Amino acid sequence: MSTFTETIVAISTPPGRGGIGIVRLSGPRALDVAKPLLKLRGELDHARARFAEILDPETHTKLDEAVVTYFAGPNSYTGEDIVEIAAHGSPVVLDLLVRQSLHRGARLANPGEFTERAFLSGRMDLTQAEAVRDLIESQTLYQARVAAQQLDGALSRRVRPIKQKLVELIAILEAGIDFAEDDVDVAPDAVILDHLEAIAVPLADLDRSFEQGRIVHSGLALAIVGRPNVGKSSLFNRLVERERAIVTAMPGTTRDLVTERVSIGGIPIELIDTAGLREASDEAELIGIRKSREALADTDLVLIVLDASVPVREDEAELIASLAGRRALIAANKSDLNLQQSQLQIPYDLQLVHTSAITGEGLEELRTAILALVHGPGIGNDGMLTSVRHHQAVTGAIASLDAARRALAEKVPHEMLLLDLYAALRHLDSLTGETTPDDILNLIFSTFCIGK
Repeated sequence: MSTFTETIVAISTPPGRGGIGIVRLSGPRALDVAKPLLKLRGELDHARARFAEILDPETHTKLDEAVVTYFAGPNSYTGEDIVEIAAHGSPVVLDLLVRQSLHRGARLANPGEFTERAFLSGRMDLTQAEAVRDLIESQTLYQARVAAQQLDGALSRRVRPIKQKLVELIAILEAGIDFAEDDVDVAPDAVILDHLEAIAVPLADLDRSFEQGRIVHSGLALAIVGRPNVGKSSLFNRLVERERAIVTAMPGTTRDLVTERVSIGGIPIELIDTAGLREASDEAELIGIRKSREALADTDLVLIVLDASVPVREDEAELIASLAGRRALIAANKSDLNLQQSQLQIPYDLQLVHTSAITGEGLEELRTAILALVHGPGIGNDGMLTSVRHHQAVTGAIASLDAARRALAEKVPHEMLLLDLYAALRHLDSLTGETTPDDILNLIFSTFCIGK
């Protein structure tokens, strides 16, 4: 049950005019604050929507119509009484409701305070609270699905058995220390090491999930590179699905980096159209080529575009060779002009997709190949690490377990070994919020929008 004494209020819909606008109140006096603002048609019951009129405080006449929903604590989002007033989305009316609520004793909610109260009331753990923000900020349906999994507790379910094994090991060592004078057997080093391995293996798997989780959360950058006039900008426009980059028959048209964010298979990818790589003919093109090489070095993915109607040039072969070990693929463009595509000899083992920016041939295959580079082999989506904070907590726990292994090998007393195990437990606790300091909580929830 919530222990908050203040009732908070905020507009929970985006700023501006719209069909619907929602004012949300949460706290012990939510009902007392809301009722005088409304002329209700029926009593407010838990989880039941009621039709109401919003009253003008000066004339006491109807100003607007609304649907009002009441959720009684602790069975509500925040764990305390909540009243949500869904009126027409007039900023004037919504602002009036907030000001009248403040006049009756509520205060303005801080960013993320509704969700913070849900966390502090035990309605969700910290990974689920952070998933609320991720769901709101999702730019693709795939991101929303992953955030929904986290909100449903997917990450917590992966962490919980790991923590349980760690607590069991701590209990074994504590018992051995507490009852040492009573000749209670202490677990031998081999048994302790087995316990450490049973904790470390799933923790390492969780750590590896961050590579994919980071991609889902933040996306990747893909540089489209190649010689002038091979169709880089045309392919860029095809992937963006609009005429974003200038395309002409004159070599060197692209002088600067052209970027656009797209979704491929639900993954946000920043496409970067670069200047053609060749010996520059003027200073502007020289600068563009330098930027292209910088993009080539810095991006996560590289799409090399070749002209399928001509043999691979020596400088193109050198470019392909320089990307050994990188996540890269080749688009053999202008394939509609080449009657003998199978004779195109590509050095080194990079995937090749035949495309035509003119006809659209191979575009779906190209998107599929890009997505394969993004995902990599053998990484699932369930309960993966999606934030730097999560990853730091897991790597901190792994480092503490490594320290415990070294202490065990050096025959350090178990009292000292326990210090490392408790440090690992604190790191895992910070994932779900059991031992998260207030300053970290404030930092997390300050990134939320007001009203959530």
